[in-house]
Amino acid sequence: MGIQERERKMYRPLRRAGLEVIPDAVPDGTMPFVFGYGREDIVGRFSHRYETPRLVERLNEDWYDLAVSCGLLDHRREFLVLLPHGTHTHQAALQKRRQPYGRRAVPEAWTRVRLLDRWDIMGRGAASAFLGVRAGHPGFGMMALDSSVYISCSTGEVGVDVVAVRHPARSENVLQELEWYAHWDYPRADKELQKRIAVWLACRA
Repeated sequence: MGIQERERKMYRPLRRAGLEVIPDAVPDGTMPFVFGYGREDIVGRFSHRYETPRLVERLNEDWYDLAVSCGLLDHRREFLVLLPHGTHTHQAALQKRRQPYGRRAVPEAWTRVRLLDRWDIMGRGAASAFLGVRAGHPGFGMMALDSSVYISCSTGEVGVDVVAVRHPARSENVLQELEWYAHWDYPRADKELQKRIAVWLACRA
């Protein structure tokens, strides 16, 4: 996807949701991806069923409270969010992950964003097709610029689940999963991500 196409298809919808994209500004040394965390790594969470009254408002309120309390936002209200490399939407990623060939495929990469004064992560953000399936059905990964906290949001069968993971780069659970994925010998594994994980692990060592 070219710069102009990415601006039109991805950045503008995210800006309407209150996220201003800051291109090419991910801090050096940021871990490429987070998965495999355990219960002991979770420092905050909330869930809402789809029938919850004012669902989008409640999700937005609880997300902001969690983001502030866990330190997701820096003093400029900036943080990282996982966005696709190309034109893949969140829905396309979900379909890919449901295919029966092992653990989840992970084609996304970190992008730096700033939370604007007017925002709607769980409504317009989810409806943008990059942070969810539709309004009230979000799905995304976010991380503080200093990697001190990771927030995951997933859309399940009965509701929305959001968890905050403290210092994912120090979690033995996460590191073991990254090590496993970096050496996963499977034709449909994301080779580019495997290389990025391997480089990050080597630099960390």
